[in-house]
Amino acid sequence: MGGKCPHRSVKKRRYSHKTARRTKFLLKGDDAVYDDLHKADGEGKPLPVDEDLPGMGQYYCLHCDRYFANVSVRDEHFKTKKHRRRVKQMMGPAPHTQLDAELAAGMGMPDNGPKLMSM
Repeated sequence: MGGKCPHRSVKKRRYSHKTARRTKFLLKGDDAVYDDLHKADGEGKPLPVDEDLPGMGQYYCLHCDRYFANVSVRDEHFKTKKHRRRVKQMMGPAPHTQLDAELAAGMGMPDNGPKLMSM
């Protein structure tokens, strides 16, 4: 009549499944995408064929760092609000870097103010 709760094993299985899915779709950080966009040498190169990516890796949105199965899906993505916001964000000033975060947290070099005359 007693025993273990039947949902315990399901809960653990579900958790590991979620973590596996999260790591599958890791995206580049904002600063890495910003750097890729502002490089001048990457213009006009065809994308390499990769069998593991959707659409053999040929349909790619550089702003959102996403691959698509075909041209029509990619073109629909270009019309979405999420894509337009991302384009606007990438056309603005450079996103924050790790150095900015460390300085804001007080982990960078100390700023002791201007040197005063010593006697």
